[in-house]
Amino acid sequence: MRHAFRLIPATLALALAPTLPASAQSATPVELRILAINDFHGNLRPPPGGIRIGDPEDKAKKVMVAAGGAEYMATLVKQLREGHKNTIFVAAGDLIGASPFLSAMFHDEPSIESLSMMGLAITSVGNHEFDEGKAELLRMQNGGCHPEDGCQGPHPFLGAKFHYLAASTIETATGKSVLPPYEIREFDGIPVAFIGLTLKETAGIVSPKGIAGLEFRDEAETVNALVPELKARGVEAIVVLIHQGGDPSGDYNECPGITGPIVDIVKKFDRAVDVVVSGHTHRAYICQIGGRLVTSGDKYGTLVTAIDLTLDPATRDVVSAKAENVIVANASLAKDSEQTALIDAYDKLSAPIANRPAGSVTQTLSRVPNEAGESALGDVIADAQLLATRDAKDGGAVIAITNPGGIRTDIVPKENGAVSFGDVFSSQPFRNRLVTMTLTGSQLKDLLEQQWLDPKRPRILQVSNGFSYTWDASKPFGERVIADKMMLGGKPIEPALGYRVTLNDYLAVGGDGFTVAKQGTSPQYGGYDADALFAFFRAHGPIGPLPPTRILRVN
Repeated sequence: MRHAFRLIPATLALALAPTLPASAQSATPVELRILAINDFHGNLRPPPGGIRIGDPEDKAKKVMVAAGGAEYMATLVKQLREGHKNTIFVAAGDLIGASPFLSAMFHDEPSIESLSMMGLAITSVGNHEFDEGKAELLRMQNGGCHPEDGCQGPHPFLGAKFHYLAASTIETATGKSVLPPYEIREFDGIPVAFIGLTLKETAGIVSPKGIAGLEFRDEAETVNALVPELKARGVEAIVVLIHQGGDPSGDYNECPGITGPIVDIVKKFDRAVDVVVSGHTHRAYICQIGGRLVTSGDKYGTLVTAIDLTLDPATRDVVSAKAENVIVANASLAKDSEQTALIDAYDKLSAPIANRPAGSVTQTLSRVPNEAGESALGDVIADAQLLATRDAKDGGAVIAITNPGGIRTDIVPKENGAVSFGDVFSSQPFRNRLVTMTLTGSQLKDLLEQQWLDPKRPRILQVSNGFSYTWDASKPFGERVIADKMMLGGKPIEPALGYRVTLNDYLAVGGDGFTVAKQGTSPQYGGYDADALFAFFRAHGPIGPLPPTRILRVN
C-alpha cells in the first residue's frame, strides 16, 4: 500500500502527548518502511557508467553495473512498497541542480514532476537546490513559470507534490526557516517526525547573490533545539534528512572506516534522534554511528535505500532499525510507463537543441584531476573560455580560470567520436556567464592560494593554455604557490601588473570561497560557459587531451 499515514499539520495543539492512540492498547508493533534517495541531480535517464560496486565473484575487484534512471527507479520504488502497509518515500537533498541537459534546460521542472509522480513525500534541501537562488527554490515548491525563460515545458509547471524542509536555513530578517523545519507523519496512530536540513557550509559553495538574506546554521544545534518541541507534541520517533555525509572505504551496503562531517554531526545529535538519512558526498553506505542507523544512497538515482523500522505503540519510539541499499538495476527492472511518457514529452522539446552536433573528440575528456589537480576536460573548458573572451571587444582576456566543481561529467564520445550540444551542456550544467576582470599579479597569486581554504577538500582551479604555475604541498596555507613560477607566455607574472582574467560569474562573486575574485576591477560580462565550449568544439577539429603541463606540484 502507499502512504498509509495521516499528516499532522504544524499548527496542531500540543495535545498529542497525554493520550496514546488506540493502536498502543494492543501493543502490536508497527512496521514502517522508509524508502530514501539523495543527490539525484536531475538524472532522468541512467547516468553513464551506472554504479561501481565490489565484484560479487571477487571482492578485491570492482565492476560497473548499469543503474539509475527515473523509469527504472519508479518501478523499484513500487516493488519495494509491496507488502508493506506503512511506507513513505523521502530524500536528503540535491534532487536538482548540476543536472543533465534534459532536466536543466527546463530549470529542473521535469525532475520535480518525475519525483512527484513516484510519490516522493518529503526531502531536505541540498546546496544545489540553491543554485538558482532562494526564489527559484520556492518556485520549485510552489510552481509557476520561470521569471526569465517563462513556461517552456509541455504543460504548466505546478510545483512539487512533495515537501521541502529546511530547518537550518534561516531568513535573517525574520529569524524563521525559509521552508518548514520538519513534518510529522502518523503511521497506525504513531507520529514520526522528519527533520530536513542542509550542510552549514552551503553559503561557501553556492553563489552568494542567490542566498542573500539567508544564513545556514549548525546542523546538530538545529536538530537538538527542535527535539523538545517535537516531544511536547508527543513525538518520540525522529528521522533526520540531512544533506551532509561521509566517506567510507567499503562497498555500497557497508561502512568500514567512515570519515567526514557526518560522523561528528551524528555523535552530537540528541539521543532522541533514531535514524539519519544523509547525502552530499555521493557515497553509498549503511552505518551505525553512535548507536544510530545512518544511510546514504550513492548518487544520480543508482540506489534506493530501504529502511525498515519497528515502532513500539506504548512508547511511540523506534525499537529496531535496519536498512539495505538496493541497486536500480537496469537489466532486471521494467520501465515505468508514466515516467517514459513524461521523459518523452520533454525530450520532444529538448532533443532538437541537445542533438546539435558540436564536434568530436579523439577519446574521453575526463574531469578527474591528476595529482597536481589538472584535468583534461578542465584544460579544454578553460581554453574555450579564453577563446570566447580574448578579443578586445569581448573582454581582452589573457587568462581564463574555472572551478572544478562546475565540471560535472566527462565528455564521452559517441560513434565516430561525435559530441553533441547536450554532451557539452552536461559537462557544465550551471549555465554561468563569463566575466572578464582585471586582477593584479599579486591578487592572482592570492586567488590561487585560496584553493586550499579547506585542506581536506582542495579546489584546484583549471587554467587556460599559456598560463602555468607550480605549487608546493609541503608549504603552509597562503604560501603554496611559488611566486616566481607563475608564468604567462613563458614570462613570470609581475605582482603589480594588471592582467585581464576570465572567470565564470559564480567565481566572480566569491563562490567556493574564492573571495579575492571580488577585488577584480573593470568587469565585462560575456556569454555563457556552455555556449563558449560549444563554440570551441565547432571551431576546432577532433579534440583530445593535452599534456598536463599547466599545474605542477612539488612535494
